Amino acid sequence: GVAALGAASALQAASRSRSAAAAPEPDEPGRLIYRGNLARAVLGVKFFSYSTSIFNVFMMPYLVLQTGIGFESALAQAAFCGVIGFFTFVTPVTLHVLTKGYVVRLYYREATDTYTAVTYNAVLAEKTTVFRQEDVKLPGISKMFTTFYAKTKSMLVNPVLFPNPQDYEHLMGFDKPFYFDLDEEKEATESK
Repeated sequence: GVAALGAASALQAASRSRSAAAAPEPDEPGRLIYRGNLARAVLGVKFFSYSTSIFNVFMMPYLVLQTGIGFESALAQAAFCGVIGFFTFVTPVTLHVLTKGYVVRLYYREATDTYTAVTYNAVLAEKTTVFRQEDVKLPGISKMFTTFYAKTKSMLVNPVLFPNPQDYEHLMGFDKPFYFDLDEEKEATESK
């Protein structure tokens, strides 16, 4: 009697955990539709740039004071430190500006028709941006580090890396009917 009840409750608990695992959690971003193949390279380059900049900041006073670089004037020392300092801070900022829109992973949630893009922020942590297909805007001219804009944020993806091409077509809005003028579009929406 007691063993049978224990076995029955164990079976019920196992079936609940299986059904809970099958149902998507509200916190989950959805189905993975894209994975950027340069994510580790972007993270590695940014980390290397940040670490060398930090190293430069801490070593600059030591180099100037201890090694006796031999600048006679304070102006020459200031110019030297300015040049080194400029490259110490400009390189990581430039790298961040160029790579901030690189999409590491892209998820699609069909129930809400929303996308979740994962990118790296300035402190190398993952940042998520949630948007809908209606928020996607294509750049007017081809931009080097932008495939599309999600709301106002530029995003960079490689269309070849989408395992299912229909996911890319839906993201970009290529699966929508194309209208040559506004009157045709108004007639189509009024007839729906």
